[in-house]
Amino acid sequence: MNDKDLTENEYFMQEAIRLAHSNVGGIHGGPFGAVVVKDGKIIGSGANQVTKNNDPTAHAEVVAIRDACKNLGTFQLEGCDIYASCEPCPMCLGAIYWARPSRVFYAASREDAAAAGFDDSYIYDQIPLPPQKRDIPTAQLLNNEAIKVFDAWKESDKKIPY
Repeated sequence: MNDKDLTENEYFMQEAIRLAHSNVGGIHGGPFGAVVVKDGKIIGSGANQVTKNNDPTAHAEVVAIRDACKNLGTFQLEGCDIYASCEPCPMCLGAIYWARPSRVFYAASREDAAAAGFDDSYIYDQIPLPPQKRDIPTAQLLNNEAIKVFDAWKESDKKIPY
């Protein structure tokens, strides 16, 4: 199949998959890739860099979002599409929602990722639990002090809402 036989969506997904495949056998990170597209052009791309950068947040989607935002000079991706080689994990899904793209496409499912040793079900199971019931001990401290910061934010005339 050549590029002319691919739909635009398939073309961009193929690029995300190519980025994922390029990480296989390397020391950069897991087999994941992502691209951000605006107006039919790739404006951000990334492959997983967790082990390369010793950064557990350097998933392909996050790397691609950071690249796209840098290239666009903005912190939101309105009017953009994200193509990920695999269904985004909970962290990446959160980053995607904060970035506010128009659409997200993915190739492999989270079940496919789990079968390859990348199982996020534990995190999905922890998220709905109250903080005090999660496996990592979590406690709230200095709530009143933190609320004062939010009050200052609400009153600020220099803030950039997002």
